[in-house]
Amino acid sequence: MIKKLHIYIYFIFFFPMLLGMMGSHVACAQDMLKGVDLEQPAYSQAELTRADIEKAIINHSNGTSLDFSRKSLNGLDLSGLNLSGCNFYAARMNKTDLSNANLEGAILDQAWLIEANLTNASLKGAHAFAAQMQRIRADKANFSNIRLTADLTGASLRETLFYEADLSADMKNQSMGLMRAILRSARLEGSSFTKANLMSVDLSFAHAMHTNFMEANLSDANAAGADFSGAVWKDAKVTNLDLDSAMIDSDSLSALQNALHLDRVQKK
Repeated sequence: MIKKLHIYIYFIFFFPMLLGMMGSHVACAQDMLKGVDLEQPAYSQAELTRADIEKAIINHSNGTSLDFSRKSLNGLDLSGLNLSGCNFYAARMNKTDLSNANLEGAILDQAWLIEANLTNASLKGAHAFAAQMQRIRADKANFSNIRLTADLTGASLRETLFYEADLSADMKNQSMGLMRAILRSARLEGSSFTKANLMSVDLSFAHAMHTNFMEANLSDANAAGADFSGAVWKDAKVTNLDLDSAMIDSDSLSALQNALHLDRVQKK
């Protein structure tokens, strides 16, 4: 069962690209989760307690990483804990409270964090490949220098820091489809993507008002229907950025001249 569910992870990212190649609209990634029963114990319950996690943190040897890979930690209150460098590969942390937690350098590849609370958490230098992070709350979190190819559809990322973060498509690993960050319909108001790599990222219908994209690379990204009112574009790379039906400020046109579908944008 777990093996089949891991296949779904790749299929979730591959299917939208396949539809795009066929000329169809990209399907909402969360719709693909209908094939996964998130109510089963592995994805809704926890096999450890907060006390177990705290004890492991105290007892682990210096210089080694705590290994919680494939563990079910759903719904736990892990707020404020120092989980830096921990291995959460394929762990299930749906609806887990990780607010104010230190997850710097953590491994979150193929982890499940649907509706998790990461408010004020620090994920600097973390690695999250093919993670499921739909509808997470990560307002005022720190995602600086993270490698993030996760599905963050509907996530709340207000005033979140993505300094030098890499959310771009993984061009070296496409055997199962185009792996990139999906920020479809995400709340990004007031966030900063300074020097971030957003190449080929899905920003469609994102709420990116007053968001800072200074020196960011948004080449080939899809931002159709997004709201960029008050956004900062200084020195951003926007070659082939799709702005079909997006909302932009009129004085941003010069900075966006290399973007696509400027004739279809809504101007403020």
